[in-house]
Amino acid sequence: MATIWPGTDAAHLPREFHTQRPRWTAEPSTGREGFPGTEYATIEVPRDYAEPSGERITLAISRLRAADPARRRGILLAVNGGPGGDGGLGRFLPEKFAGTALHQVYDLIGFDPRGTGASTGLYAEVTTPTAPFDSRPPDSAFRQLAEDMRQRELACSRGGGALRPHISTRNTARDMDVMRQVLGESHLSFVGYAYGAYVGAVYASMFPAHLDRSVLDSCVGPRWTWREQFLWQGDAVHRNVNQWARWTGQRHTAFGLGRGRAQVLSAVERVAGLLESQPGGVRLRTLFDGAVGTRCADRGRWAELAEAVGALLAAAAPGGAGPEACAELLSEQAVWRAADGEGTRRVAVLEAVTLEHEWPEDLEVYYNDMRDFRKRLPYGYGVLRAQPWVGAFRTFQPAEPPTRLRPGGFPTGLVVQADGDPMDHYAGGVAMAELLGHRLLTVEDSGEHEIYVLGGNAHVDAVVHRYLVDGRLPAEHTVCRGVSLRPDIPADTD
Repeated sequence: MATIWPGTDAAHLPREFHTQRPRWTAEPSTGREGFPGTEYATIEVPRDYAEPSGERITLAISRLRAADPARRRGILLAVNGGPGGDGGLGRFLPEKFAGTALHQVYDLIGFDPRGTGASTGLYAEVTTPTAPFDSRPPDSAFRQLAEDMRQRELACSRGGGALRPHISTRNTARDMDVMRQVLGESHLSFVGYAYGAYVGAVYASMFPAHLDRSVLDSCVGPRWTWREQFLWQGDAVHRNVNQWARWTGQRHTAFGLGRGRAQVLSAVERVAGLLESQPGGVRLRTLFDGAVGTRCADRGRWAELAEAVGALLAAAAPGGAGPEACAELLSEQAVWRAADGEGTRRVAVLEAVTLEHEWPEDLEVYYNDMRDFRKRLPYGYGVLRAQPWVGAFRTFQPAEPPTRLRPGGFPTGLVVQADGDPMDHYAGGVAMAELLGHRLLTVEDSGEHEIYVLGGNAHVDAVVHRYLVDGRLPAEHTVCRGVSLRPDIPADTD
């Protein structure tokens, strides 16, 4: 294997990559209509940065020029969602910033990260799971769940080919630095959401001299493996469940679910048991577990969730309205993430990127965690975060280890994190800010995720705009309120 290109000095790449001249057009290459004023193009980057003279791949990029050229201060790249385009807007992310203060002073640059969108795609063959979808699977289903994941990994291997080992966060950071040079800039500013926040932290560690201002919104833990990140999601969800149960238990008069957190959670478990006894009960109980975990993140829906638990208690009880009424009460709850596919293929970047880290090969490690999560953290599909992942059956060896994030060499940036983020645990954002030496902006009493501009939180937007546009960082330990407030229902006085 060739020596890995270190990623700290762009001079290692042949000059032809730096001197590309993109052919900008007003329309994206897909059927979607272009956003007014946005230009679209493609550039080439090495498939393998260790062998830059080898195969190349293309990156689809976009640019929305600064609205006030006299105040222009450079380019701003943004990445959200994923890995693998799950919720990611790619080339179309600059549209979200159009008309904001950012648009006045930055050329807004979007791109489809390698493997996604209109960039060179990484695909897997589509496989159909055989294990029933169950938020509390019995031990007897564990082997079937593991076999489904083994087949999923084999389908990724068949569909991914030689590209798969080169879909990584480090290579995405390198791609960003090629974009910076192609656009003729000495520095870039960056906004990253969720997985995109990790991309930004990796870029800062690999190319510190070329980073200007950066905002990392809804961060993963900087020292967590991908498996640990999945497991911490179970705890993040349960923190919200406990807060909702405590709030509801202080309002027994309004909801009748018991006094105190423990009694409310007992009522939730009674519903789970009653639903499971209905025809089609495993699916109903699974949807219920998902609903509890999902809705409790939104403080504004706490009363709605409490009322739904009460209604399900009545409908599922003997002599109640029965399973059809229960299904109607749970009708809005999705079973799991939507598939991202094209016929017999689907995008497989999630699997490739999450295999940057080592995963246990001993299936008993997963089974023991599943038993623990089934007992303690069943809500929000917690057990699925503990079950075997494709990493247990990895069919390729990553070309290099993941980046060890480190501070220094780049300006102080900003981390934005909601204390109740159900996807990226608050502890991860705290640790990221401490490690990189960034300021932390906490969104208090909030289950928001991907907040700045995308979440409609004017308090957060004002703080972050001041930093990105004017360079004014907030004070240490700054707190903003969330956009979805707890219902105005008074607590019991007795």
